[in-house]
Amino acid sequence: MENQPSTYNDQVVRQFALMTIVWGVVGMAVGVLIAAQLLWPALNFDLPWLSYGRIRPLHTNAVIFAFGGSALFATSYYIVQRTCHVPLFAPRLASFTFWGWQSIILAAAITLPLGITQGKEYAELEWPIALFIAVVWIAYAVVFFGTIIKRRVQHIYVANWFFAAYIITIAVLHIVNNLVIPVGLWKSYPIYSGVVDAMVQWWYGHNAVGFFLTAAFLGMMYYFVPKQAQRPIYSYRLSVVHFWALISIYMWAGPHHLHYTTLPDWAQSLGMVFSLMLLAPSWGGMINGIMTLSGAWHKLRTDPILKFLIVSLSFYGMTTFEGPMMSIKTVNALSHYTDWTVGHVHAGALGWVGFISIGSLYALIPRLWGREQMYSIKAMDLHFWVATIGVVLYIASMWMAGVMQGLMWRAVNEDGTLAYTFIESLNATYPYYAIRLLGGVLYLGGMLIMVWNVWKTIAGAERPVAQPVVTTVSA
Repeated sequence: MENQPSTYNDQVVRQFALMTIVWGVVGMAVGVLIAAQLLWPALNFDLPWLSYGRIRPLHTNAVIFAFGGSALFATSYYIVQRTCHVPLFAPRLASFTFWGWQSIILAAAITLPLGITQGKEYAELEWPIALFIAVVWIAYAVVFFGTIIKRRVQHIYVANWFFAAYIITIAVLHIVNNLVIPVGLWKSYPIYSGVVDAMVQWWYGHNAVGFFLTAAFLGMMYYFVPKQAQRPIYSYRLSVVHFWALISIYMWAGPHHLHYTTLPDWAQSLGMVFSLMLLAPSWGGMINGIMTLSGAWHKLRTDPILKFLIVSLSFYGMTTFEGPMMSIKTVNALSHYTDWTVGHVHAGALGWVGFISIGSLYALIPRLWGREQMYSIKAMDLHFWVATIGVVLYIASMWMAGVMQGLMWRAVNEDGTLAYTFIESLNATYPYYAIRLLGGVLYLGGMLIMVWNVWKTIAGAERPVAQPVVTTVSA
C-alpha cells in the first residue's frame, strides 16, 4: 500500500466525459437527419452512404456505444476509485481503453455508411472491429476488477455490483453473438443458421439493452442520486434485492422480440413470462432511487442536476412498464413492426439513458476540473426543459403513430380483404414524423446548450488538480 499513488487517476475520466458530449451531439445529429429523411426522402441526395438503411445503424451505434458507452467508462472509472479508496489499477491499460474505444467508434463511422455490416441489430460491426471490441472490453474488465481487488474498504458499494455485472455479461454476449466464419477482410457469416441465429441475436440484442442500457446506468444512478441529494440511498437492502433479481431475470427475456415467428412457442412464452417478471425488480430500483429524495424534495426546485436524475428514473419506470406490457403476445400482435416500438426504445434511450448520463456529467465535470459548479445553472435548467419537451413530443407521436399503424394493418373489409394499403398507413403516419423530428431537434438543441455550458466551465478553470485518495479505511 505504501507505493500506491496518492491521487486518483482522473485523466481518463476527463477524456471519456468530454467524448461523451461530443458523441452525444454527433449521434443525435445523425438521428435528426434520418428523422428528416422520413419526411423528405431526397435528403439522402441519392448517395448510397447517406441512405436511411446505412445511417440508421450508424445512429444507434453512435448513441448507444459512443455516447452511452463513453458515459459508462467515465462514470464507472470515477465511481470505482471513490468507492474503493484507491486509484485505478493499470493506468496505462485504462488509457488504452479510451483510445481503443474511440478508434472502434471511428471504425463504425467509416464502415457502416459504406455498407460493411453483419446486419444484426446492435451488432452490425464486422469481424475485425468486433474482435477489437472484445480486446478493449477485456482490458476494461482488467482495469475495473483490478481496482476492486486492491480496494482499501471491505465493502463493495452497490453501484460497483451493477458495473461488474454489465462488464461480464456484455463480454459474454458480444463474444457468443459474434462467433463467425470470416470469408474476407470485411465479410463473415455466423456459425449459427436460421432461427437459431435469430435466437442468439435477440439473446444478445435484448440483453445489450438489459445490461448495457439498464444495469450499467443503474450503477450510475446508485452513486449520483444519493451524492447529489446528499442523502443515503433509500433502502440498501432493496438495492441488493434489485440487483440480484434484475440480473437473474433479464437474461431470459430476449425471445419476446420473436413473437409469431418460427421460434418454438414455448420459447416465445418463456420470453414473455420473464419479461413480465422484470417489472418487479425494475420498479423496485426506480422507487429506491426516487425515494432517496425523501426529506429533500425541495431541492428539485433549485437543482437542475437532480431534475435530470429524478426524471430519468421516471422514464426508467415508464419504459420498464411498457416493455413487459409489449411483450404480452396479444399486445405484441398490435405493436410489433410499428412505430410504437420506436417510441418505446427512445423513451428509454433519450429519457432514461440520456437524462441519467447528462445529470451525472453535470455533477461530474465541475469536480473533474476543480470548479464548485457548472458555469451556468440557468443554462442547465433550460437544457432540462428543452430536452424534456423534446422527449415527450418524440415518444407521444410515436405511440400514437404506432397504435394507428397497428390498427390500420389489422383492419379488414367484410370480404376479408385488407381495408388499407401499406402506403395509406404511411401517408397517415406522415404528420407524426414531423412531430418526431421537432422532438429530436429540441433534444439535440439541449445537447448544444450543454456543449456551451461545459466549454465555459472548463475554459474558466485552472489546470485540473489531481484529487488525493481518501485513505480512511471502513469495514
